[in-house]
Amino acid sequence: MTARLADTPVLETRNLVLRAPKPGDWPHWRDFALSPRACFIGGPYELGTAWRGFAHIVGMWAILGYGSFVFTRRGDDAPLGMTGPWYPADWPEREIGWTIWGAADEGKGLAFEAASAARDHAFGALGWTTAVSCIDPDNARSIALAERLGARRDPDAPRPHPEDLVYRHSAPVGAA
Repeated sequence: MTARLADTPVLETRNLVLRAPKPGDWPHWRDFALSPRACFIGGPYELGTAWRGFAHIVGMWAILGYGSFVFTRRGDDAPLGMTGPWYPADWPEREIGWTIWGAADEGKGLAFEAASAARDHAFGALGWTTAVSCIDPDNARSIALAERLGARRDPDAPRPHPEDLVYRHSAPVGAA
């Protein structure tokens, strides 16, 4: 029997399904985490570190009851990336993060669509009143996405890494 996360929400957008991670996502995450594409999240990683990172992603759901969603295209369960609420024990505040695992999926609005849904979930269902995105200053794509999401730079915010830029998200209109 394969363990799986129970009672995790599934979010659907016009083009995407956001769901909890599952065992079949590991090879996709591993390939991303071992590649230079992971440079803005501390990689590329060695295999053991990539494994522990994936376990951390799954574990956050089990410990906190929320975590990063893996997103897929509707009708195709192949993982494209991850986005969602992120709040490790040593993080200064709640974060909305995102990654696109394959270069071919960049520039298509997928991260914006997925991160918008994940942010709305955090402010709505989870009741968050604020969230940040901590971004490597060389990650122009993520900076542009944070700004497209309406986040604004907060130079006074605490950060997990001193070099990070912190972008603060406002609750969407109508959020709890």
